[in-house]
Amino acid sequence: MAKYAAALDQGTTSTRFMIFDHHGQVVAMGQKEHEQIYPKPGWVEHNPLEIWERTQEVIEGALRKSGISPKEIAAVGITNQRETTLLWEKATGKPVYNAIVWQDTRTDKICNDLAAEGGQDRLRPKTGLPLATYFSGPKIRWILENVPGVRERAERGEILFGTMDTWIIWNLTGRVHVTDVTNASRTLLMNLQTLDWDDELLDLLGIPRAILPQIRSSSEVYGYARGALEGVPVAGDLGDQQAALFGQACYDPGEAKNTYGTGCFMLLNTGTTPVPSQSGLLTTL
Repeated sequence: MAKYAAALDQGTTSTRFMIFDHHGQVVAMGQKEHEQIYPKPGWVEHNPLEIWERTQEVIEGALRKSGISPKEIAAVGITNQRETTLLWEKATGKPVYNAIVWQDTRTDKICNDLAAEGGQDRLRPKTGLPLATYFSGPKIRWILENVPGVRERAERGEILFGTMDTWIIWNLTGRVHVTDVTNASRTLLMNLQTLDWDDELLDLLGIPRAILPQIRSSSEVYGYARGALEGVPVAGDLGDQQAALFGQACYDPGEAKNTYGTGCFMLLNTGTTPVPSQSGLLTTL
């Protein structure tokens, strides 16, 4: 009988794997940092292959230290740095470029050009978000426009996009290509009403639908792990700040949390329908 639950936290500076007992106590943990790459001022990148390597190392280390068998783990959930963006080859799993990190500002011209008609808030009615370098959509467009041959390959269905949750789940399960609604809502590509990729937004940003993962709920079985966690259901996926809101038990409208990490993030539960901010705050799922 499964005695434990596990969580994999793929963060901005490190990757951490934790195993919890039935009472929520941590019984094992592994954590490793990865390189921060700064090619130019304002540019921030990660090596996706290094992150996947660190992921495997922290899983194997925690299992080895604790003596816990994968058969004793009921499920593993993923939480991740949210808007960090990568594209990889569907056939080989090889990234076509480093992951562009949420802090990166190289897409400022793309965002300014899009804002020239309709303003910075032109996408807020559908996405709850302003046009900003922070989000994934402009980062996808930058890679499609600046890495030779990638746009053509993407339009032929040979390239996949994911935020870090998608990348980890794809590798962990042996090619299940999914994301959850909390991560999808930070791309500038998901419609908050339909909870699906929006064709008008895809056309505006010039992004082929074929590269996008399937959007799923935050809590369901997406697939089963291979490797060190062989057979364990992969059954949770939340962006890091939404996971923190849930982890701090802010279940009721009006409850809020702050978390202090690479950045400071305040999230407020507004209930089950989108509430547009009149003060420049983001409306996110």
